[in-house]
Amino acid sequence: MAVEKLLLAAPRGYCAGVDRAVQTVERALELYGAPVYVRKEIVHNKHVVAQLRERGAVFVDELRDEIPEGAITVFSAHGVSPTVHADADRRGLRTIDATCPLVTKVHREAIKFASEGYTIVLIGHAGHEEVEGTMGEAPDRIVLVETEADVEALEVDDPEKLAYISQTTLSVDETRNIINRLRERFPAITGPRTDDICYATTNRQSAVKQMAEKCDLVLVIGSKNSSNSVRLVQVAREHGAAAHLIDNACELQDAWLDGVRVVGISSGASAPEELVGALVQSFRDRGVEDVSEFEVMREDVRFMLPKAIRQAMSAAEA
Repeated sequence: MAVEKLLLAAPRGYCAGVDRAVQTVERALELYGAPVYVRKEIVHNKHVVAQLRERGAVFVDELRDEIPEGAITVFSAHGVSPTVHADADRRGLRTIDATCPLVTKVHREAIKFASEGYTIVLIGHAGHEEVEGTMGEAPDRIVLVETEADVEALEVDDPEKLAYISQTTLSVDETRNIINRLRERFPAITGPRTDDICYATTNRQSAVKQMAEKCDLVLVIGSKNSSNSVRLVQVAREHGAAAHLIDNACELQDAWLDGVRVVGISSGASAPEELVGALVQSFRDRGVEDVSEFEVMREDVRFMLPKAIRQAMSAAEA
């Protein structure tokens, strides 16, 4: 049996925060020329980082090690802690903050809950840049949980003064289960007014969830360090399809296609559409003619570029 049909999950690929972050580095290169320094990967996608590196972006792990004083420096979409901002100020760096506004919202929640004396439970993945940035807002008040088992083991000084927040790119279902368990154990716990998991993460998971039920195999384009991409693979498997995460069409393995009739394709929020196009073309080259969009909803979210970039663009035009 050969592959007969491709379904393309919609929405997929770039979210507004990623689009804004990538554009921020591109505009900075146009306005100031190379090099433009970027702390960490601007977004978690190898292809995007490689393209920006070719244009003159220099990606570094930490400010103090590798960025000369006074240099143009962009903070990634994942956000940074106050100590990183302070370090940049101390070294006279000209910073442009490309933190996704939805991550900034979580930082503000952490600051608010901490100022009101709450112990804050952060649902997220240890070591992820977004989690490190958020925890840095109130390091002595935030405790990280990754699983329901972590909730079981959680001990807090005052269960009446407890709040939760979450990383924006988690599994919607898994996070809901963790929140429910927190509420069972700590009935007084409070949370943000609106869900922290971002619209794009939620929508991409919803599309894959519905698409997977009609597929034998789901391929997700995204990098291994992309939390939201890894979650899409997990969601597809939970809803009945075999699923694999690939960086690009070259990583497609023939063995995965044995006995497969319908293949679904999605891409993480930091994966550009050109990678999807190349994967679709590889299936067309194999003789697959039936290619259709599996649209669950439409997105029309846009974020303004950072103020520093908007001001520099206006000055350049004047």
